[in-house]
Amino acid sequence: MSTDPKQLVQDVLHLQETTVAAWHEEEIANRYDGLLATVCTQHEFNFRLWHEEDIARSPDVSDARIAAVKRAIDGYNQQRNDWIERIDEALLDELNRFGVQAGESAPLNTETPGSAIDRLSIMSLRIYHLREQLERDGVGAEHFAKVNEKLARCRLQLKDLSTSLAEHLADLFSGRKHLRVYRQMKMYNDPTLNPYLYDKSQAA
Repeated sequence: MSTDPKQLVQDVLHLQETTVAAWHEEEIANRYDGLLATVCTQHEFNFRLWHEEDIARSPDVSDARIAAVKRAIDGYNQQRNDWIERIDEALLDELNRFGVQAGESAPLNTETPGSAIDRLSIMSLRIYHLREQLERDGVGAEHFAKVNEKLARCRLQLKDLSTSLAEHLADLFSGRKHLRVYRQMKMYNDPTLNPYLYDKSQAA
């Protein structure tokens, strides 16, 4: 893993872009090591989640299929959030390995690197599928203009977010800011915290 923040962000962007393209043509695989392997796994759950969401909005699938898709979406979303935390944990491990310690008065960001990487992952998927729209037959100039406008906005957002992430990583590796792992603590998947689940369990 590169310890240069700009290079690390470029490695993440390259991973996300190339795997989105590859996974549409071949079996999903994670060929990375270390932090990038963690990033790749988190990205995989966004990939799977994206395509289940497409099915969920199809008007010609059965209710049983929709129910199965909704359960898959729930599972992938939970794993997506779990692996955001693992990205931040891996970064904390790297900071500890290099002996980086932020001062007590060092500030925190409102968003962790893992959350920013998750947003970049989703953006890579959005850009890929918008590009697909430029290859469609039977659509007019208005469609292409709308898609190109969305693509331009997405590319700007990708640039801004990746620049901000590189700056945040630079602050972390220099000790100018703290990194803290924020637990998602989703309640709906926990049978001891979701009232519908534990009421059902007690009733049985």
